[in-house]
Amino acid sequence: MKSGHADLPLHYGKVPAWLAQRMSALGGAIVESIVIEYGHSMLLQKMSDPFWFQSLGCVLGMDWHSSGITTSVMGALKGAVNKKSGELGIYICGGRGRHSRQTPAELTAIANKTGLDGDLLVYNSRLSAKIDSTAIQDGFQLYLHSFILSKEGEWSVIQQGMNTDERMARRYHWHSPTIRSFIEEPHTSIYGQNQGRILNLTDKLAAPTRSGILELTHENPDKIMREVRRLVMPGHHDVRADDVNLKRLGAVLALAHDNPVPNLESLLLLEGVGPRTVQSLTLVSEIIHGTPSRFSDPARFSFAHGGKDGHPFPVPITVYDESIKILDQAVQKSRLGDRDKSDALKNLSKVSAQLEKDFIPNHRFNDLIQAERENAWKYEGRTVMGKAKKPKGWNGQLDLFD
Repeated sequence: MKSGHADLPLHYGKVPAWLAQRMSALGGAIVESIVIEYGHSMLLQKMSDPFWFQSLGCVLGMDWHSSGITTSVMGALKGAVNKKSGELGIYICGGRGRHSRQTPAELTAIANKTGLDGDLLVYNSRLSAKIDSTAIQDGFQLYLHSFILSKEGEWSVIQQGMNTDERMARRYHWHSPTIRSFIEEPHTSIYGQNQGRILNLTDKLAAPTRSGILELTHENPDKIMREVRRLVMPGHHDVRADDVNLKRLGAVLALAHDNPVPNLESLLLLEGVGPRTVQSLTLVSEIIHGTPSRFSDPARFSFAHGGKDGHPFPVPITVYDESIKILDQAVQKSRLGDRDKSDALKNLSKVSAQLEKDFIPNHRFNDLIQAERENAWKYEGRTVMGKAKKPKGWNGQLDLFD
């Protein structure tokens, strides 16, 4: 069966270099952390979850709801992960446009190095793409195919199609251990809005239709596609209170801003890290260690490093760089057997979940966003439009978090 699917507003544009480099660095460190802590299979399972994947894109500073999350995140991860594939045991093939057509050659090269069955991997890649472009005719034309592979031969596929008439994109997720049949509900998820009656030959209820086609009959399938783990992102660009679980977000802010780091040193072991960085690291920690139920509101994760379009606020460069530095240090020390820092980061998500149990959300969501925007210049905040500027009339008063 499918793990899930996602529908996203179709956005065009290019990720600026200053963000792309940081997405690759932080994304690579997150992948490495998951592999060290939980293994290859868990990483592939997370990649096949549309809610987790959307949350990852938000933590990396992408527009929280747009189609660009898929292409940009996969591009960033491929650049970072493949540099360390030998030690990580994870390989990312394919990509957007012409890069997708290179997938068979890339898989064959990996098979020659690892001893995996290259012909089978290429077959799986081609068939997954063919199913989402032909067996499922839902109005979306595939333009991205990414194949994530472990050295054990387990794989996940993430591919995306576009519907230019509706200005929407649809993301399809696959995970090899869940596939009982390529022709009957093979996906872990398809991420998109219901398009009404479509041609879906992978629906288990379409078995008579598949048989009929093989027998050269003319019976037309008439079943509506079954949607598993359906994530539909709204058309509005700004982040609104309804898009976020305020209790979860409030617990993160309470941990970061109401509990000074020096009072938590015995737990966090993150000396010298300020509240704003703890806020980001707590959300990064949840991406690595959180269970599937924690990702039902992906927009919340945009409060780690903002968004390149300025929603909910500009990307805080100094905070982003600090997050990369701390996580990278934790990964390197873990590889040497020193887990103090990685355990401290893991505890951030645990403490936040504990605080959440008794946390009562307030109604200052818009104040929070406004404060982040007004303070963006302090952290070298930046969007695709340029650098954040100090607000006119700013008098140095304490802000919402001081």
